[in-house]
Amino acid sequence: MFDDIVVPLDGSSLAECVLPHIAAIAQPFGSQVSLLRVLDHSSRNGASRAIDALDWSIALAEAEAYLAEWTDRLQGEASLHTEHHIIEGRPAEQVIEFARHSRDSLMLLNSHGQGGLTAWSLGSTVQNIVQRAYTSVMIVRAEQPCHDNLGGLRYRRLLVPLDCSLRGEYALSAAVNLARFHGAQLLLATVVSKPEIPRRRPLTQEEAELTDQITELNMIDAAKYLAELRSRLDTEDIDVQGRMLVTDGAVEALHNLVLEEKIDLVVMSAHGFHGGTKWPYGSVAVSFIAYGTTSLLVVQDLVPGELEPTQAELAAKVSRGRDGSAERSS
Repeated sequence: MFDDIVVPLDGSSLAECVLPHIAAIAQPFGSQVSLLRVLDHSSRNGASRAIDALDWSIALAEAEAYLAEWTDRLQGEASLHTEHHIIEGRPAEQVIEFARHSRDSLMLLNSHGQGGLTAWSLGSTVQNIVQRAYTSVMIVRAEQPCHDNLGGLRYRRLLVPLDCSLRGEYALSAAVNLARFHGAQLLLATVVSKPEIPRRRPLTQEEAELTDQITELNMIDAAKYLAELRSRLDTEDIDVQGRMLVTDGAVEALHNLVLEEKIDLVVMSAHGFHGGTKWPYGSVAVSFIAYGTTSLLVVQDLVPGELEPTQAELAAKVSRGRDGSAERSS
């Protein structure tokens, strides 16, 4: 499923906390690993700035030595096919461009890096990468303990949120593969949301009975769905558990479940039943990216050509075209 795992590193100890997760993900899928280091010579406003040739040569040599050390360690300690690349340019843009040219790639990111821990769930560069990567993405939370053993990390409890749709099941095969490799328990969770009837007044008895009837029908169907899934996975030799949550707040209930069940990896599809092609992630995935508290693997169910470009991307493309025309005319 993931032929290439792309891992950007900025040289910080925070970013390096992602390294033990490389083997934990690459080994079950037999993935190649690509370590990246992007050297940026632009100023804060995005314009290129003059760089001393000697300083630049030293920076290149240091980046090469840094990546070579981690490449050797991943090959030796975790037996992973690993290569490394040094790229020049703006970090987020260059990482995205590299991943888009890698077949069936997974972007593996630590939530924070050189800028240190902040009050935001994601560092600015990571946030920019996630928004436009259009590939499967895994985020490791920098506030969690950092493991030392490159080949010894094991996931114990995996959560897969499901909404009874085929798109929601897109991440299921990856989760099963990981659970089997790690000997982890796989928790399948689906949420039955009570139907909303917006009113400025309390519901009438008839309206309340109607919502209860719809909720009960959905509960019966969800229980049947989970039972069928568990039956399908009986041959996988893994511990599969099902959980149905009945609530008014589906996303909040899933976040609470992560904490209650001490989940160490959430695996989900980028889209579910209501997902379209306008955005790279559905609402549940967006919430877990922005507010999740544990490691998160989002399996992208769309290819880049299926996703509509955002207004910002279209405007930037037009702007670059104008700048290029101005440069050529000068």
